[in-house]
Amino acid sequence: MGPNPLKLCEELLTGSDLPHGSRVCDLGSGTGITSALLAREYGLDVYAVDLWSDPAENRAFFDSLGIPVSSIHPVKADASRGLPFCAGFFDAVVSIDSYNYYGRDSRYLDERLLPYVRTGGELHLSIPGMVHDCHDDLPSCLLASWTPEQLEYMHDMAWWKRMLGQSRGVRIVDMREMTCTRETWTDWIACDNEYAVGDRAAVAAGALDYLNTIAITLQKL
Repeated sequence: MGPNPLKLCEELLTGSDLPHGSRVCDLGSGTGITSALLAREYGLDVYAVDLWSDPAENRAFFDSLGIPVSSIHPVKADASRGLPFCAGFFDAVVSIDSYNYYGRDSRYLDERLLPYVRTGGELHLSIPGMVHDCHDDLPSCLLASWTPEQLEYMHDMAWWKRMLGQSRGVRIVDMREMTCTRETWTDWIACDNEYAVGDRAAVAAGALDYLNTIAITLQKL
């Protein structure tokens, strides 16, 4: 449902040191492609958590890849309302292209997500963003595919730093602009997904001069 999530996940976790077998929440996992990557290539115990996907369909997908049931667990849950896990359940959270939909409230992190992460655990977020916030004067290239309401989900690094800095429960370990943005968008608009087709007009008009992807690493205090 967006720019190549496998490439985003791989760059996001470059330099991370998640021990083999760590219990990880893939938050907003969609059809589970990043969950499969985390389980197969990183050796993690992955909970694929998503509101809109069907756990049975995701289970069938994981089975088709030969991933053991013991190492990947599809879960239907609404990230904005809290998760069906006990306190401190996860060693880490990974979120690709979804946190900006439910995590823009400054209270969300402390109240809805951090309770499920152990002390010292890390959160790795890949968030579609803007080079500089331009909501007051949106370029025509962005409006070629998206409405102002849709673009309200996207902000720049300065905005995210201010917002996440209000959390009492984390420290910001790293925040950077990802290098694979154009490559992941090229992959996306080349596919025949109806949403990808709809995004082509904006990209062709120069939208990627205004958009980026932000990698954020947080540690729970």
